[in-house]
Amino acid sequence: MKGAGVEALVREAAALRQAGRLGEAVVAYRGALALEPALPDCWYNLGWMERRLGRPDEALAAYAQALRHGVRTPEEVRLNRGVILMDDLNRVDDAEREFDAALALNPDYTPALLNLANLQEDRGARVEASALYERLLAIDPECWEGLARYANARGAYARSDPLIARLETALAREDVPIEPRASLAFALGRAQDLAGAYGAAFDAYVAANRASRAGAPPEAPHYDPAAHEGAIDALIAAFPKPALPAPDDPEAPTIFICGMFRSGSTLLEQALAGHPAVTAGGEIPALPALARQLTPFPQSVIALGAARRGEIADAYRASVARLYPHAGLLTDKRPDNFLLIGLAKLIFPRAKILHSVRDPVDTCLSTYFLHLDHTMAYAKDLTHIAHYYAQYRRLMAHWKALYPDDIRDFDYDSFVRAPRETLEPALAFCELAWDDRCLAFHERPSLVRTASVWQVREPLYRRSSGRAQHYESRIAPLRAALKEFYPPAS
Repeated sequence: MKGAGVEALVREAAALRQAGRLGEAVVAYRGALALEPALPDCWYNLGWMERRLGRPDEALAAYAQALRHGVRTPEEVRLNRGVILMDDLNRVDDAEREFDAALALNPDYTPALLNLANLQEDRGARVEASALYERLLAIDPECWEGLARYANARGAYARSDPLIARLETALAREDVPIEPRASLAFALGRAQDLAGAYGAAFDAYVAANRASRAGAPPEAPHYDPAAHEGAIDALIAAFPKPALPAPDDPEAPTIFICGMFRSGSTLLEQALAGHPAVTAGGEIPALPALARQLTPFPQSVIALGAARRGEIADAYRASVARLYPHAGLLTDKRPDNFLLIGLAKLIFPRAKILHSVRDPVDTCLSTYFLHLDHTMAYAKDLTHIAHYYAQYRRLMAHWKALYPDDIRDFDYDSFVRAPRETLEPALAFCELAWDDRCLAFHERPSLVRTASVWQVREPLYRRSSGRAQHYESRIAPLRAALKEFYPPAS
């Protein structure tokens, strides 16, 4: 009878998992495993679901049991554990050990090589990352994602570079699937841009965004300008007046850094993290996760009482402490948190917000040149990017009217021209004294997990400021759409 009961629970769990009812499936799997613990596939499935339910520690424990009970693909389990340790828990050294363990089991396991190389990129170890990509491509020359990442790890290109030709050859093949085709085309655009072949670069980026749109899954959002305007209207309506601080309000555990993608937020964070009192937190997912729980957001915040606001603040602090248990003052550098400034100030009325800004056309063009997630549907079309930018500016004007003393612009273009003169007031805004180490960010070992991973490893340079000048013949509609954000000519 025990065996029949276990089999029934496993069938039930599998059906619930396939139906997307993950919480119920977890209960069924745990019931089966309580009766018969030596079921490695059940432990594996349990680990997979616990991770998707946002419970990384439980996922790690389940995967450990899968290994203990002889799962058939232990290298895959090691890989999954490494990804959780890296992405969810910020335990980078532990993640590296899991990737190494996967490769010890199977030296030709390309997913582990790909993730380990990416980890080395995040650390700024360009030589080590490139060597891993080369090893991967020697095993599988048609690992297109590996080829794209290998190309992106390069810091300079000549027009005759063989790697550019290799990317072009790959893109000429009709059998390359659509998603890696987008990655390859974005990598080719970057390589041609660095080589100064701007016409070819723009053509590659157009093809890249076309492939990215075509490769979006059916459930991915599509950018609807009218709907987005309505969403901004709803945010403005939900936060019509400032949240006033009270004497007993807790201090925010983070300095919020936000703005458009590609506006210099990573550079700002790394400069701040040069200060001994500051730790770079990167793109912390806590605030968006809390907003998703407040359904319907933002309308639900209107009825939030003081006790509930305190609970949300405690949940944010707990999430941050889990990622950085020994940090003092952290930065939370998630660019699209500009959408959530109202919520941040509601739970932390004393919070400071640094708003990274950059030339509007440069910002929008650089967004178009970046391979962003499918959830950011606006980023695949220059017309949509310009519209999104206008709505972002409208919302920021509202937040600044509510909190004129708590939001400070940080201008990327000014920073690369006059570093100390631009950064020192930002530090003072955060109640931090000047420290020369803030301008030595490129010399400091650090983990950077954004598209700017290599930019912040270099001393300040100006080549990204004014990059649109190389593409003027192709971007007249973009410049016209953003005309209102430039001062009138004198």
